[in-house]
Amino acid sequence: MADGNENDDDFDSRDERPDDLHFSDEELAAALEGFEQEFEEGGETQPSPSEQGNDGIASTTSGAADAFDATAEDNAANAAERPNASASASPSAPQSPLDAADSALDFDEELRGLVGDKAKGAALITRLASARLLAAFCQISDISADCIGSDQGAVAVLRNLDGDAPESAAKDLTTVVSGMAAVLAVNRADKLDSTLYLHGEAGQTFAPPILFASAPDFVEDLMLGIASLADLREQGLHIIDSASLDHDAAMAIIAEHTRFGRGASHIR
Repeated sequence: MADGNENDDDFDSRDERPDDLHFSDEELAAALEGFEQEFEEGGETQPSPSEQGNDGIASTTSGAADAFDATAEDNAANAAERPNASASASPSAPQSPLDAADSALDFDEELRGLVGDKAKGAALITRLASARLLAAFCQISDISADCIGSDQGAVAVLRNLDGDAPESAAKDLTTVVSGMAAVLAVNRADKLDSTLYLHGEAGQTFAPPILFASAPDFVEDLMLGIASLADLREQGLHIIDSASLDHDAAMAIIAEHTRFGRGASHIR
């Protein structure tokens, strides 16, 4: 009867094993995903359904489990590699909020320059002999500028480039300093305009070649963006910031250059 018991045990074992083979749809899909070729190759070596007994069921179960484990390991490996892939895709560390804000401001400034809302550069070219005197005139005219002296006349490089601020500066300077003429050179959207101002009024315009021929050499470099104020300082040019003067200091400088005579005064 021992054989009968063994057969009963085998029968019970066969009854229980099918329950172990019940995969959910999700588990089966995960096991099959990306491994179709493996299953096709495995299918060639598996016995036909008519030949499968307990060994066939066990073999099928083992193959599915191996495939499922392989899928899980592959997914885990992919998940582990994703941070590294992200890191390699980003060669530099993320920008801080301040860096991002600076980048946005730089982009806005560049965009305004391209469309002409903000000039790329502007300068007032005069026949004054002294950069200090021009800085003093800018101070009393409420003009923010860096003033540069030269043998051909002092030049005020304007700081406020928004909208029509350069034109307003030219009007203010030639109004406050009555009788002084100044040529305003403005680069907007890579288009250079130069206009003569006198008594606060715009007058004759000049083509760039004529302007550059009569102005100090550094004017062309500044207007075309070839050189900066820092470059001019390195070349030894004397530059005075109008903001470094207060009203009293500006008036004192003007007095130094003023010659008083009968009924009139003259700027030297």
